[in-house]
Amino acid sequence: MSTSDSWLRQVLAEARAANDPSRLAAVVPYAQTMGISLLLAPEGPHAGELLGVMRFGEHLIGNPVLPALHGGALCALLESTAIFQLLWESELSATPRTIGLTVEYLRSGRPVDTFARGMPTRQGRRVTNVRVEAWQDDRSRPIAVASAHFLVHSDEGPAKLEI
Repeated sequence: MSTSDSWLRQVLAEARAANDPSRLAAVVPYAQTMGISLLLAPEGPHAGELLGVMRFGEHLIGNPVLPALHGGALCALLESTAIFQLLWESELSATPRTIGLTVEYLRSGRPVDTFARGMPTRQGRRVTNVRVEAWQDDRSRPIAVASAHFLVHSDEGPAKLEI
């Protein structure tokens, strides 16, 4: 395990102990730059689910005429949420590495906060697939969905995901 993986595992252990996933995103500079944070869904049918949240900022606008969020910003939210989902719910010995990410943009993202949820769909010994959805005001009307594939294998043995 690399030093960065060891450090991340410690941060993850502390975040889990406090049941506060926001601590995990808070130590990732890229997430901070993009305004991405994590929270557990409050009460309701999705209570306790890990959600990625991208707070709106002017730097996220791709089309100032509409205005609409940049596709790359949405992609960053989707990929980050998938990685954080795997880290939060698994006992991985190394940070997941992106193999591929396919994004379907369904509608323009308005200049408001955007939410995302990752759902692991297949767990292998070396590769895990995650489906991610992003929405704004209405979860039933996603603005983008993604299919992500991650390398989760390490020399210490197969990954153990609790899905």
